[in-house]
Amino acid sequence: MMESLRTLERRRLLMVGDGRFLTVENHTVAFPDGRVVEDWGWIITPDFVNVVAVTEEGRFLCFRQPKYAVAGLSLAVTGGYIEPGEEPLAAAQRELLEETGYVATTWRSLGSYAVDGNRGAGVAYFFLATGARWRQPIDADDLETQDFLLLERAEVEAALLAGEFKVLPWAACVALALLMLDRDARR
Repeated sequence: MMESLRTLERRRLLMVGDGRFLTVENHTVAFPDGRVVEDWGWIITPDFVNVVAVTEEGRFLCFRQPKYAVAGLSLAVTGGYIEPGEEPLAAAQRELLEETGYVATTWRSLGSYAVDGNRGAGVAYFFLATGARWRQPIDADDLETQDFLLLERAEVEAALLAGEFKVLPWAACVALALLMLDRDARR
């Protein structure tokens, strides 16, 4: 059986503010074959959720918005950081309600993924929420201005293939959700 790498030592290099959103460390890492790397950069950011939500009528809840690291506007799905002690599904349900005002009847995990397999940067938890219906006005605390959109599936597919979901977790979550919906349709 293949062995995992081991962390021998951790040293904080940078903590922005209280460290909640960004801490950078240097790790000393041991490989199974005995090699040791003493300058392994490691990034600590909060784990987060992304949700592809589909209404009872089959429309996809999306946003068009700016993001600081993205040129121009991007399409986006619902998402946000997981609060300390919060389960990923609870965070996904909270974020969907806050950002869209919608709740969903069916929730399915699309998996959890390391954001960067060598440098950390948190874990992404992806969900597909179907049977979404409006419950209340939007109550989001996002810094960016967002245009809320209800898109048809064909529009979402075209946007994904055109690179309009410009942030990798959003594109991956949408692609996985479309695969899951296709699999369901074949059953």
